[in-house]
Amino acid sequence: MIKCLFVGSSARRVITNPSSCLICRQLSWAEGQKQPLRTKSAHDSKFRENLTGSHGGAKKPREPPSEDRESQGEVQSLKAARQAEGIPVSPGHEQTTKITESGGHWSQGLKTSMQDPDMQVYKDDKVVVIKDKYPKARHHWLVLPWQSIPSLKALCEEHCDLVKHMQKVADQMVQQCPDSATLHFRTGYHAVPSMSHVHLHVISQDFDSPCLKNKKHWNSFTTEYFIESRDVIHMLETDGKVTVKEGTGELLKLPLRCHVCRKELPTIPALKEHLKSHFPR
Repeated sequence: MIKCLFVGSSARRVITNPSSCLICRQLSWAEGQKQPLRTKSAHDSKFRENLTGSHGGAKKPREPPSEDRESQGEVQSLKAARQAEGIPVSPGHEQTTKITESGGHWSQGLKTSMQDPDMQVYKDDKVVVIKDKYPKARHHWLVLPWQSIPSLKALCEEHCDLVKHMQKVADQMVQQCPDSATLHFRTGYHAVPSMSHVHLHVISQDFDSPCLKNKKHWNSFTTEYFIESRDVIHMLETDGKVTVKEGTGELLKLPLRCHVCRKELPTIPALKEHLKSHFPR
């Protein structure tokens, strides 16, 4: 005979068959249900550990990929040059480095524009002329060689004939301009351009444009930061290379001065108003 363990000392009868005891059957069933729950709970806990890669500890914060960190640094270092070139910098630009549909970096934008028929105003087998996307005057074009040349520093003696041809095409652009009789033009290169691919600026000297917005824009065309095309040709013929003076970038910080009468003006709006006396519409 077996005494019921669940009823304890208060039981008044001896149980010969535990399965005949209602309390035994109920408690045995409850114990049976607890076992699979414990197994499932343990399995879930182990599964969560595998997913997080930790054993009960706090999750490690995700680190940005190294290429993202590098691109963010690159954007900061090129932002100033971008502003000098006159390309608008949007509030969220620090989070992106691409402006072309092909996914290229914004500094490669000229290579896209020179292939765009809507931007082209002249082309031959050596060069193409496009409208500046952000003109700083009433007339502003860029002459670009089809040959891939990243910057002025990449020019050498063998490019001399090409650069002369670029100047010849620039002169033709001025001659065909309807305002050439009343406006003076300059042709030249920025000493430290922000855009990749060497390009020759052909720009009228009225500087009558809403895209000319700050001191960097102004000084990049009215100081020695702007290197005359004929000076570039002379350097290539005599030295076989183009030399840019150290500290040239500091010229962008100079005070605003009228390029005609050399009067100093306090702000860009004041300068633009002053220029109307020299270049009336």
